[in-house]
Amino acid sequence: MESPMETCASAPFDHAKADVILRSADGVEFRVFTLFLSLASPFFETLFGLPQASDGTSDQEMKDGLAVIAVSEDSKTLDSFLRFCYPSTLAEDPSLDNLTEVLSVLAAARKYSLDLIERKVCQALTNPKVLEAEPIRCFAIARNARLKHETITAARHNLRQPLIPALFAEINLITASDLLALLTYHKKCAIAVQALMKDLKWMTDHYGSLGSCGWLFNRPNNTSAFVGSFGGQQINQNNNYCCGQGTDRRFFPWNTPPLAWWTTYMQEIYELLRDSPSGDTVRLAAERTIQKVRSASCASCSGRVKEAMTEFSNLLALKVEEAVAPIELEMVF
Repeated sequence: MESPMETCASAPFDHAKADVILRSADGVEFRVFTLFLSLASPFFETLFGLPQASDGTSDQEMKDGLAVIAVSEDSKTLDSFLRFCYPSTLAEDPSLDNLTEVLSVLAAARKYSLDLIERKVCQALTNPKVLEAEPIRCFAIARNARLKHETITAARHNLRQPLIPALFAEINLITASDLLALLTYHKKCAIAVQALMKDLKWMTDHYGSLGSCGWLFNRPNNTSAFVGSFGGQQINQNNNYCCGQGTDRRFFPWNTPPLAWWTTYMQEIYELLRDSPSGDTVRLAAERTIQKVRSASCASCSGRVKEAMTEFSNLLALKVEEAVAPIELEMVF
């Protein structure tokens, strides 16, 4: 097998006064300063401190008077962790938004005893941008590295996803027991959240009375006249609901039928939370409901649905987060 063609790395790893060359697995040569690497890593401090033969009998490869050390990492990984080793005035820390890079740099950090860099790489696993996009991949990498905080954080973010995940690249990093623990945690959170949907007391306690939820019962304001009753509660004088009346008694606050579109929202959320028990699930569904109600062009509802549903969904999202908070990921670290 032919060796890869040797090329020179870009700045700052092409300095003319560098005192050693690191050659990546794909043939890129990094001209670096042993001082920076020795200060960052006990591994490199020991390596560069080894005595060199003075009689020319060493089989150490040399180039331009500098020792060449071949490493197993590719040039992209080598570039990333070397930037962590260098002072910030010479090289900015890389942004590890790609989980493939996180995994390879974490492995290199551990291999070369780069403790500070390992901590920085761990921070990348709790980067909201990365977590929100691919929480289960973050979970697999963190679990494989036995990073407790990062593993738990990723598991919590994964509640936004369906219970059964699609195949992902890092699945081989975890065991069947790890995956079972994650799925069990997810299922327990879903069960805890379902209690909220079966008893709306959290809602009625928050609003206090039916009159405080005029938007939910086709009331333009709280001063409308009432005649008759339903389930012990007075009903609007004009009892023909502008957007239809909900009929699912599971979702009758104060034992009173609400608008049909809110009932539809609650039915949707009931099913979604069984699979994705997260406050974000609640908010995203509310946004879709707001758009649907506005597109229906109801003069009464379209003007107030955003404010009303934003408040309501934030309340429900908070209750969801409170319900899952006590649930623990049962995993030994």
